Amino acid sequence: MFAWQCTDPTGVDNLTWTELATPTPGADEVVIEIKAASLNFPDLLIVQNKYQFKPTPPFIPGAEFAGIVSACGSDVRHLAVGQAVAALPSVGAFGTHTCIKASLCIPLPDNFPLPAAAAFIMAYATSHHALIDRAQLQPGETVLILGAAGGVGSSAIQIAKALGARVVAAASSAEKCAFCKALGADETIDYSTHTPDGGLRDAIKATCGPQGPNVIYDPVGGAFAEPAFRSIAWRGRYLVVGFASGDIPRVPFNLALLKGAAIVGVFWGDFAKREPKANAAMLGELLNWFAEGKINPPVQQTFAMTDLPAAFEVMAKRAINGKLVLTNP
Repeated sequence: MFAWQCTDPTGVDNLTWTELATPTPGADEVVIEIKAASLNFPDLLIVQNKYQFKPTPPFIPGAEFAGIVSACGSDVRHLAVGQAVAALPSVGAFGTHTCIKASLCIPLPDNFPLPAAAAFIMAYATSHHALIDRAQLQPGETVLILGAAGGVGSSAIQIAKALGARVVAAASSAEKCAFCKALGADETIDYSTHTPDGGLRDAIKATCGPQGPNVIYDPVGGAFAEPAFRSIAWRGRYLVVGFASGDIPRVPFNLALLKGAAIVGVFWGDFAKREPKANAAMLGELLNWFAEGKINPPVQQTFAMTDLPAAFEVMAKRAINGKLVLTNP
């Protein structure tokens, strides 16, 4: 097998395409022939040593993939050789093969294309957990999604619409706003035309109404967080999903008091570990929604697995609508 190996997490330039021994599964493990792997922003941060999860070098980056089971351990009963699966093992996806616990694999229905399946778990599980479990989003409520054209943002648009919410998508260009509209957003805000200290609140009021959004979904952080929170509705819920901007905002707590609002942390990874039954039920519902056409991962571009540095360059420039996916023949 071949894989991208990180021996020194100081940046993409230190990744090497390396030949390694194809693994043999343990009793509770499976070997997967990886057909597609998606890029998530944490993948870039991990190889730069900037993420809270810091695997011990050398490691193979890549959190999420889809592929075909090529070998099963002696205790594995729910999977079989030749079966299509998706998984999110945190590392190991950027290669031709990987060996993981069978319990991490989600069997895929026959009609689920593998590139879309590779872009499915992290984004859609995060948004489902955020909007349904953490925010308790209700039909008819207004949700403002920041960074709406990215991987998690685009999934949030689809899930919020599936719940019957009114969706206002904020993105950083007219092209990204058009992409959000195509996904189902009711209104858009091009915040490249607004400064954080002026204009954005007026734009939110114009699109969400004077009462403000009931829920704000924020995977970006940075300078727009405070003006967005100042615009939130009474009893609103501000979802802290991530900090793709690189800056963790420092929001005054009195804003929560004045609006009777809640600042709600979203950490789907720990939710999946702490509440595995609830997580399994959630993933089952998402698979059903895909079959019903309510959600569909938007894959902007695919690269050959060997072109990982080029894909990371696109991600670093934030020139993404939806997801980027690496594929093996």
